[in-house]
Amino acid sequence: MKWIVIGGLVAGLLDISFACTYWAIARDVPPQRIFQSVASGLLGKEAYAGGWRTAALGLGLHFFMTLAMAAAYYMASRQVPALWRRPLMFGAAYGLILYAVMNFVVVPLSRAGGSGPRNDLWTWSGIAAHVLLVGIPIALSIQRAHAARTPAAVPR
Repeated sequence: MKWIVIGGLVAGLLDISFACTYWAIARDVPPQRIFQSVASGLLGKEAYAGGWRTAALGLGLHFFMTLAMAAAYYMASRQVPALWRRPLMFGAAYGLILYAVMNFVVVPLSRAGGSGPRNDLWTWSGIAAHVLLVGIPIALSIQRAHAARTPAAVPR
């Protein structure tokens, strides 16, 4: 359980830091607005009028999702040991899957609206971020979770 939480929190921190940095540089967007954009998935456009209250909700939702992503990977890894034995390869694949699910299923079905990803720098950066900053850290933490359960089973 500890490594699931660590993986989810690390992935969440890396991902939200990436988004905040990208949008601060690209368009001078403050972190509060980024967090509110997450909350808009639940609240719609009203999220942007809620100040730090809706920003905090968005940040909480973001970490809830990354913790759920880590838990899902752990559950799958108990059935498919290759997921934790080869964390770089399968973590990268998981990051791609997460990007697709978030952008083609979750966001379009949410109240945030949006037409899905475009072919621009944000899209390609987002794909890379999901691979390197979300999928791989989650997979590495889940490898540690399995090592804690059965230390001799982890390949060195």
